[in-house]
Amino acid sequence: MHNIIEINKAVARMPEFRLKEPADVVIPADTPLAIVGLNASGKTLLVDMLTGAHPLLGNEIKYDFSPSASNKASQNIKVVTFRDAYGSTGGDFYQLRWNHGLQEDSATVKDILKTASSSDMLSEELSQVLGLEPLLEKKIIMLSSGELRRVQLAEVLQSAPRLLFIDNPYIGLDVNARKQTSDFLTKVVEKGKTTLVLIVSREKDIPDFIQRILPVSNGKVYPICDKKDFLAHLHKEEKSVSYAIDAERRNAILSLPDHENAANGSPVVECNNINISYGSRDIFKDFSWTVKSGERWALNGENGAGKSTLLSLVCADNPRAYACNISLFGCKRGTGESIWDIKKKIGYVSPEMFRSYRRNMSVLKIAASGLSDTNGIYNREIDGDAREKVMFWLNIFGIGNISDKNYLQLSSGEQRLVLLARAFVKDPELLVLDEPFHGLDRERRELSRSIIDTFCSRKGKTLIMVTHYEEEYPSTIDHRLRLKKLG
Repeated sequence: MHNIIEINKAVARMPEFRLKEPADVVIPADTPLAIVGLNASGKTLLVDMLTGAHPLLGNEIKYDFSPSASNKASQNIKVVTFRDAYGSTGGDFYQLRWNHGLQEDSATVKDILKTASSSDMLSEELSQVLGLEPLLEKKIIMLSSGELRRVQLAEVLQSAPRLLFIDNPYIGLDVNARKQTSDFLTKVVEKGKTTLVLIVSREKDIPDFIQRILPVSNGKVYPICDKKDFLAHLHKEEKSVSYAIDAERRNAILSLPDHENAANGSPVVECNNINISYGSRDIFKDFSWTVKSGERWALNGENGAGKSTLLSLVCADNPRAYACNISLFGCKRGTGESIWDIKKKIGYVSPEMFRSYRRNMSVLKIAASGLSDTNGIYNREIDGDAREKVMFWLNIFGIGNISDKNYLQLSSGEQRLVLLARAFVKDPELLVLDEPFHGLDRERRELSRSIIDTFCSRKGKTLIMVTHYEEEYPSTIDHRLRLKKLG
C-alpha cells in the first residue's frame, strides 16, 4: 500500500491561513480516515493545505494517485462541503425557492446528475442507494437540506475521484438517510477506487467503516490514531466538563426587559386546513396547526416531509401564504400587514441561510443584519443601542472577541454560531430554528442549547425548532409536531 498524500513540516505560504504549528500528515491510499476536531480547531485549514488550496511555504505536497493515469490534484481530489449546490447565487435561490412562477427555468436533479461524468459506479446504483429516484424530476432549488446533500454526493461520486474529502456528511439527514448514506459510503470504501476522508466535529458522526482518526486541536495536527483510543480519551475528558452557559450570562438573559404586553397563551401561528402542492406532489392537504405564545415546539419528520415549506409560511417568506388561511401574531395573511411587520417579531436561522451568507463583511455587521431582517447587508452605522444589542448576544454566544473579524475568514462552525446569534439580536417573540446546530461541536451545541432554554423560559417567548438529532432539542420543549410525506 502506498501513501496518497504526504506533507512534512508544512506551513501555508499566506500567514492568515497557517496552523499554529507545522503539520506532518501521511494519508495511506485506500484507508478511510476521519479528521476530527472542535470548531475553529484548524480542520478546514489542514484540508486546504492537503488539497493545494493554500500553497505551502517551501516544502511541496507529495501526491501519488496511482493507478490513476494523471497525478494532477485537480483531477484526482474532490471536496464536498455541502455549502452551496446552487453555485455562487445562493442568496438569490434562497428567495426564489418559494416563488413558484420563478422556478420554471431552474435545473432539475436529473439535469444536475447528467452533467457529471460517468464512472464504473453506475448512476442507477447511486440513485437507488441514496434514494434519488423520487427526486429526479424535482427542481434543485426545491430540495430539502437533506435531499440536497444526497444529490451532491451522487454528483461528485460519478466523477470517480481518487481522493474524496467530505465535510460533515450527515448533517441535515434524517435517521434513515444517515443510514443509507453510511451504507453507500461503505460500498465506496469496499470498491477501493476512492480514498475517503471525512471531516467531522461530532464524534457520533464517525461511521463504523472508519477506524483511523486524524485529530486536530487548537491549530495543531496530531498523529493518526485508532478510533477506539481516540474516543476513550475524548469521553474521559468530556465527563468532567460542562458547557452550559455560566450564571452571569444566564442572569443577563433573564434580566432583559419583557416586550410590551408580553404574555403566554395568545395565538402566534394559526394554519387552518391549508393545501399546498408543487407540481403533482402534495406537501400539505387540509393541514391545521396552532402555536400559542409561550409554547416550545419540536418540529420533525423525514427529509422532504415539508418542514422547510411550513417554516417558510411561518416566517413570511412564502407568497403562497396569501392563498391560505394562515394568521401570524393574530393577523390573517393578505389583510394589509407587511412581511416586515411580521419579521420584526421573528428570529430565524436555517441551513439555506448559511449557504446564502457569503458577504465580505465583519461578524458585527452580519449579526446586526438581524436587527433589520436584511439578507447579509447592514449599511447603517452600528453604534449606540444597535451595537449594544448585537454585542450582548455575540458575548452570550462566546464570540464577542471576533466581532471585528471578516466573516468569510471564520471556520464554518464559527460562521454558523454567528448566524445563530443573529437570530437573537432583536430579542424576538418567536424563535424559529431550522437545524441550528449544523456543524457545531459538542461544546458549542451544549452552550447554544442552554442559551435557547434560558431565552425561552422568559414570558411570551415562543420556539419552533427542527433537528434530526433528538438529543439536540432543549429541555423546555413542551409540544411536538411530526410531519409525514404525502403520497
